[in-house]
Order: sequence, then structure tokens, then C-alpha cells
Amino acid sequence: MPLAYGFAEYGGPETQQFLDPDFPVPGPGQLLVAVHAAGVNPADWKVRAGTRKDTVPVTLPAVLGREVSGVVTAVGDRVDGFAIGDAVFGATATGFGGYAEYTLLNAHSAARKPEPVSFAAAATVPVALGTAFDIVDALAITDEDTVLVIGAGGGVGSAATQLARARGATVLGVASAGKRDLVEGNGATWIESGDDAADRVSGAAASGITAIVDLVGGATLRAFAAAAPGARIVSVADPAGAAELGGSGVERRRTTEVFAAVAALVADGTVDPHVERTFPLREAGAALAVVEGGHARGKVVITVR
Repeated sequence: MPLAYGFAEYGGPETQQFLDPDFPVPGPGQLLVAVHAAGVNPADWKVRAGTRKDTVPVTLPAVLGREVSGVVTAVGDRVDGFAIGDAVFGATATGFGGYAEYTLLNAHSAARKPEPVSFAAAATVPVALGTAFDIVDALAITDEDTVLVIGAGGGVGSAATQLARARGATVLGVASAGKRDLVEGNGATWIESGDDAADRVSGAAASGITAIVDLVGGATLRAFAAAAPGARIVSVADPAGAAELGGSGVERRRTTEVFAAVAALVADGTVDPHVERTFPLREAGAALAVVEGGHARGKVVITVR
């Protein structure tokens, strides 16, 4: 039986455990993938904690993770464009996780991995990089914008910074001191996070902030919004709060076309996913702990093969 890592009940890290699920069988429109790498995201521990019950229903015990790369080992009916042996990446099908030796992808939410892109990098596209791509599109960022990225040191924030810079925008990135070099390496002006960070942003953006990418939410989002009146806002962490401020959440486009477009940007060097740490599947719990503790720089990835 394939090895997987997940949780048996909602709660803290103590609910996590290795699982022995049935071998997945691809249904119509699905791909069975031998997983090479799985991205680790804050959403993973939030699903485990039960805070995403309304949007991410699971059947317990559940395998963690939503983004993987690997090699197709079986193809379901009504699938075009994929064959056994293809190197692919994508978002896992409903009811299946990524921290596993094998998982299922819906073909419409999968894409071929470009040769120059590693399996580890490809595994960051469906959630982290794809989210950043959708945010930058939703905000319609141009070279006339000054963009504030709140949480610029994580996977989504790092990618959003690079994508906005690629469009010619000026970017200010809010992050801890330990992530300063990452933020500045992505072409942004670093703003140290903290209670008076909003005041520092006002001083650093003489021409004003025109767009806000929020990955923190709550009082932090409100403080920065007050310092940037009229700015366009998209929040991943707090869509309801963003809506109250005249902004919105992000509508994810988990499609082959979007994933392929993002992977092409990785392949040509426009975006570096900054895979800072990798862990083997046997250390999946440690990988998630790094992300849950808020100390991850860039992306954390679980390597399976």
C-alpha cells in the first residue's frame, strides 16, 4: 500500500500521522501520479485545524497537501493531452492529498512539467505561484503601480513580488528582518514588519501605494489600508476584511492553461519559487511545522522520489 501523511481528526499537530490509504484509481478525467514532490502551504495546517471546513471538506482520516509534481502512471477515461510517463504537476483532486507516494489529479487542473523546471519547483506552482499569478492579474498590475506586499517573505508573497516587478511595478515588501535579503533579492524595497510598519510604508512610498497584496489579514491589513487610501486590495488571508475595505479575495484559476503559463515563467527565469528547504516524506511533520511556525522563507517542499 502507498505511504501517505495526514491527520485523523481536526486539531493541532498531535493529530498528524502516517496513513496507509488504498491505492488510488483514476476516474474519468483523472491522472494517477507517482508523486516526486509536494508543496507545503499554510492552508495545509489550517485544513487540519478545521478552520477551512466550510471551503475544504475532507473525509477523515485525510492526507495533507494540495499541490504536487510527479510522473503519470495511469490515465482515466476521457483524458486528452496526457499519457503514462508524462512529467506533470497540478492540484490534487478532491478527497486526495499531496503528502503521499501516489495521488490523483484532475486533468483540467494539471499541466506538463517543462524540462528546465525541477520537480520541486513545479510542485510550488498550483497553490503558491498560481495564487500569486491570479492576484497580480486580479489587481491588473502595470508599470504605473506601486504595490505593497504584506507577507513578502513567504511563497505567495515572494512570487507576487517577482510577478509585479516583471510588469514594471515598484514593490514594497513587508517581512521580518530574517527575510530581508529574500525580499530585496526579489527586487522590492524591504519594510520590516511590526507595530509601526504602516508608518514606515508611508515614508517609503512618496508617491503613494496603488495596490495591496495581503497575506496576513486582520488588524495588519486594516493598518496598511489606512496608510494607503484608495489602494486596490486583494487579500488571501482575509477576504471578508478586504471586502469591507473595498477590495476582495482572489478567485483561483486552477486550469491547465494558467498552470502552464506560470511554469513557463519559472522556466524562463522570470519567477524563482525559492525552494528554501526540502524534507523527505518521512519528515513531512517537520516540514509542516516549519510553515505552521511562520518561519519559512520562500517555499518548503516535501520530496517523495
